[in-house]
Amino acid sequence: MSQTFLPPKWLEQLCDPYAVLGISVIADNRQILKRYHSLAKLLHPDRHAKNCNPDQELATAIFSHLINPAYEQLKHQDKRLIAIAMLRSQAKAFEQKPLSSQSPIAQKVIEMSTPQAELFYEEAITCYAEDQYKLLEQFYQVTQQINTLNLVYLRLHKPDFRATQKALSILSEVEVKPIELTLNEKTDVKPVVTNYAQRHYQRAIEYVRLAKWSLAVQELRDAINLEPNNSEYYALLGLVYLKQKFIGMARVYIRQALKLNPQNSLALKYAPGLKIQSCESTNPKSMATAMSIAALLSRFTQRKGSLVKC
Repeated sequence: MSQTFLPPKWLEQLCDPYAVLGISVIADNRQILKRYHSLAKLLHPDRHAKNCNPDQELATAIFSHLINPAYEQLKHQDKRLIAIAMLRSQAKAFEQKPLSSQSPIAQKVIEMSTPQAELFYEEAITCYAEDQYKLLEQFYQVTQQINTLNLVYLRLHKPDFRATQKALSILSEVEVKPIELTLNEKTDVKPVVTNYAQRHYQRAIEYVRLAKWSLAVQELRDAINLEPNNSEYYALLGLVYLKQKFIGMARVYIRQALKLNPQNSLALKYAPGLKIQSCESTNPKSMATAMSIAALLSRFTQRKGSLVKC
């Protein structure tokens, strides 16, 4: 997808500067500046020109007409307050909608307790931001999801809320070059049907071979719910996210697989590319949150094709 302009629909609907930058509504000046710099490196015209990127024109349009204006608004305290007021007005209208008509991510957060919602919100923003601009064809949908999170968060807080909670990150910045991924039926995964969890696992393997990522994610989540200590399930789920280029999510699950079984062959195979040491541990709360985020991501992140081949 490459174009010299942005659809009017995008400019009209992507009016949340926090969502455009991929940050939470309680981000401070340092976080705003840091995110802007990272996006500038990723989307700046000079970078795309040097790399002969086919999406150069689209990247330039996004950077010039969305990211720059969003940053200009949020770097000033008074304009930032105006942005929050605008979002609060939208959140109030958003609150009037029946729960059944709202998006899955909104329903998920609304049903949580306030502490759970706080944690989920920060980590979900981090997770979405990780992949927001990696595939420009999907940045619009991801940005809308971040906007929904912002509206739900503001709905749960009074107007005089303060940024008292620092962002909790389950993902670190990782750059992984495209890898040739393979599944060896004899050595990497063994679809032995012994119980319901294994049946989910076996179906997931078949979906992986067919590149049906969202279906594979759902099967593996069901398997993990039944057998939460089986490293094979986490390893394969990490592989599914890696094949979709969701590096942050891949790192979470590969790391958890190694925590449960440091000798897991599939996890060991891809851990070096994700810069994971076998001795690293995963916070249980972060893993639980990652599972929730995974369920929501799988609803809109199914790609037409993978950037890597089986």
